Amino acid sequence: MDVDLAQLRTLVAVIDEGTLEAAARRLHITPSAVSQRLRALEVAAGGVLVQRGKPASVTAAGEPVLRLARQVGLLVDETGRQLAPATGRAPVVPMAINADSLATWALPALAPLAGEVRFDLHSSDQTHTSALLRAGTVMGAVTSDAEPVAGCRVTPLGRMRYLPCAAPAFVDRWFPDGRDAAALQRAPVVVFDRRDDLQHAYLRRHLSTTADVPIHYVPSSADFLAAVALGFGWGMLPELQLAGGHHATAPFDPAGAVDVLLYWQQWRLESDPLDRVAGALIQAAHAHLRR
Repeated sequence: MDVDLAQLRTLVAVIDEGTLEAAARRLHITPSAVSQRLRALEVAAGGVLVQRGKPASVTAAGEPVLRLARQVGLLVDETGRQLAPATGRAPVVPMAINADSLATWALPALAPLAGEVRFDLHSSDQTHTSALLRAGTVMGAVTSDAEPVAGCRVTPLGRMRYLPCAAPAFVDRWFPDGRDAAALQRAPVVVFDRRDDLQHAYLRRHLSTTADVPIHYVPSSADFLAAVALGFGWGMLPELQLAGGHHATAPFDPAGAVDVLLYWQQWRLESDPLDRVAGALIQAAHAHLRR
């Protein structure tokens, strides 16, 4: 397969921007030129690389080509900065980090690099961030997947502990006689999104079925914490958030803690910006997470 740098950059722009028109604005060319480049790359690759929807998405055949495109683009940009450091732009490092890590230890770790690296952060549940690596969407990910994605290396980060928590008034109303199976079946629960299994994992320890438990979906780490504090329901909160001084909630079953093992996965690619980001995250994780 003969690769053309302009075509590879076009593929990245289409996936990042979501439409051919937005990619054309980013590349300062016409939408017709974007379409022609994309079609030429698909001919060279021998298959459809992009599903032309809104937003555009990479196909299974396009995933390895997208990974190649990002890797080549990163190496070309780094070489350009070495040749002309005064005119080089800060590198872009796309990565996937689960929302609870972003809300607690990850953002402070990345802050010192914010003037030298441009971050393209994707927030997803830790069980799904590795899928973004496989798709070529990101170069690194905080994930619960210990099995390395093809072409990636893995570093253990530590354990993130979650505790079943609720507001005191919620406990008084729904668990007046303590937390038992009947109370858990009736009490509302706050769940991050439909891929979040933390609350259901806790419930499965105590219930034969979780089908009829009332659920509030709140897909934001800060809003999730607020919803629990406001009494929407109980939820599994990161120990690190509770240590931050949020006293409107408290664990109602400290023995029910759930530990989630986290790992850092990144492409096996010689890249100073990516390695610096990885070093900052690994150092912070080892300082804040349980070992």
